[in-house]
Amino acid sequence: MERYTTRSDHHPAQRPASGGPAGTVVPGPRPGPRTGPRAGLRTGPRAGSRPRSRAGLRPGPRTGPHARSGRRLPRPKLTGLGGGLFAVVAMVLAAGIDWLVFDSSMVGYGVLFLPAAAATALWVRPADLITAPIAAPIAFAVGAWFIAEGSGGFGARLMGLVTALSLNAGWLYAGTLVAALIVVVRKAVLVGRRRMPQRRLG
Repeated sequence: MERYTTRSDHHPAQRPASGGPAGTVVPGPRPGPRTGPRAGLRTGPRAGSRPRSRAGLRPGPRTGPHARSGRRLPRPKLTGLGGGLFAVVAMVLAAGIDWLVFDSSMVGYGVLFLPAAAATALWVRPADLITAPIAAPIAFAVGAWFIAEGSGGFGARLMGLVTALSLNAGWLYAGTLVAALIVVVRKAVLVGRRRMPQRRLG
């Protein structure tokens, strides 16, 4: 009897070469590169490459209370003594400007006194608000010493200062009133902010 033997070959089929010597076979076609939607996709990162969390993405601008506060310029907070010194220096400079520009005119000096008094009341810290209306007239008198009329000695200069203050008391009262009004408004705002949490809790 003839035995039929079957064997499974996992290699691709080989066909005899036409025209070649007997017993020679030609290997079948090799599988070509993959084509399709998954062709060229990487299965993992390359060796030696650094992992990237988000390619091409840059962090956006900061948001939040810290970013908002960083954009605002900090307001100076002067103590009571610092506010008084600021007012005195500001009025001495105002006296120098008045002497150079307005020829020691008390009207020009009084006009410059108004913004100096307002700035002192705005920049003093909340705990020392009461010092602003007190420092304003003192600074006005110190600055007026340099432009007051009088010659001959300390007594004559002092009398000239008293005369200048009495004749220009309107500017002195106006600047002091401006500082006092700003202090009252700031104090009212602070008291209102303190009462708001208590109303919410109640």
